[in-house]
Amino acid sequence: MLKRIQDLETEIDAIVINNGAEAESFRLAYLSKKGKVSLLFDEFKSLPSEEKRTVGQVLNLLKRKAEEKWSAAQESNDSNQESDYDASLLQQIPQGSLHPLKVVEDELVSIFSKLGFDLAEGPEIEDDHHNFGALNFADDHPARDMQDTFFIAEHVLRTHTSSVQVREMERGQPPFRLVMPGRVYRNEAVSARSNCFFHQIEGLYVDEGVSFTDLKQTLYYFVQQFFGEGTQIRFRSSYFPFTEPSAEMDIWAGLDTEENRRLTKGTGWLEVLGCGMVHPNVLESCGLDSKKFSGFAFGMGIDRLTMLKYGISDIRDFFSGDVRMLQQFGGL
Repeated sequence: MLKRIQDLETEIDAIVINNGAEAESFRLAYLSKKGKVSLLFDEFKSLPSEEKRTVGQVLNLLKRKAEEKWSAAQESNDSNQESDYDASLLQQIPQGSLHPLKVVEDELVSIFSKLGFDLAEGPEIEDDHHNFGALNFADDHPARDMQDTFFIAEHVLRTHTSSVQVREMERGQPPFRLVMPGRVYRNEAVSARSNCFFHQIEGLYVDEGVSFTDLKQTLYYFVQQFFGEGTQIRFRSSYFPFTEPSAEMDIWAGLDTEENRRLTKGTGWLEVLGCGMVHPNVLESCGLDSKKFSGFAFGMGIDRLTMLKYGISDIRDFFSGDVRMLQQFGGL
């Protein structure tokens, strides 16, 4: 057996391994369970005890030599692969960035989270109850018309993220302090200022003793954080089926530039959101006692805020897929 071990050692010494495939072939031929070295160890078990000591030392040396040869071949192959690696190629890959709509959405969520608002999300395909019925829309309300809403059989593509408010209020009892961003859909003509889908963020606060004063202070804080300290605001009476009283909030954009005069239609004031106290009917439809609880809600378009923030004049640019537009926001 010693002669066979010596012959196998000579055979292993003569082998030249040039690449990873040859290294694997060497391992299979000599070091695998059915390899030549392993088969010698199987024979070794049946040797007489007086021969095992001498043969065992030589056989172990052979195995070690084969393992070292295989290991050296692997290291050499890894080194060759690393030498082919050109780190400069990474410089040719353009750096990605968040979409500007996502940048603004994250900023809005961050602002309201400082006031204790948690994040909530819901489905984009809704049923009539959550999108309309529970929000105090009458059966003959114009918003139910096909001109405004996309219908999918008995379901709709949500027209606002207010449906998430309903789902959250149905889950349990107040307090609720939530912001709900997401994509919404309306059957409108596509133009530079409007699209058939866009993004909203809505807020909801329901608890005992919530007042319109709480709403105004919350939105005042938001405006100072998002548009800058000293930004003037005003509230105007409005109407929404799900709030009473309802209001729209404007910010003072000024009349110092032609762009501001165009945006504000010569008034200097620019509408940025709608808001109001949650209608008692909405609370009751969600299983809440309207005599015990009150709350406020607000909603604004993320697309419009992003256009204002970055001076984007065409809403369609957000969804054009033109990387030149997105590359401008690489540092955000």
